[in-house]
Amino acid sequence: MIKLIIGNKGSGKTKTMIRMANEAVETSKGYVVCVEKGLKLTYDLKNTVRLIDTDEYGISGYDCFLAFISGILAGNYDITEVFVDSILKIGGRDLTALEKLLLQIEHTFPDTEFVFTVSADYSEIPENLRPYII
Repeated sequence: MIKLIIGNKGSGKTKTMIRMANEAVETSKGYVVCVEKGLKLTYDLKNTVRLIDTDEYGISGYDCFLAFISGILAGNYDITEVFVDSILKIGGRDLTALEKLLLQIEHTFPDTEFVFTVSADYSEIPENLRPYII
């Protein structure tokens, strides 16, 4: 399942995602992972949320990100939720490529819930992705 938290810079997307991740860790029957560019969320997330810095692994672009996520999930089958902050900073501002990535993730990992923050206006979001907006 894919969920998108969208809005322009400063609209509270990351705070919403932090709240969701901290709540998920309380109810999840598996592991909760948060992926971000940098380590800004270290003190905001509960210590039971696994925090992964894409900069540490040189992740850049959507193809690389998909391979990275695939490796994480292949290595730990009991991850139930993955939260990704600022996906456009990781993959780039190409919203068509983002759409392709999200549809691939949904198809490949149907049993894992993914929540992405996307710094974009609603009008910029491709039509096929609008049903995922929360």
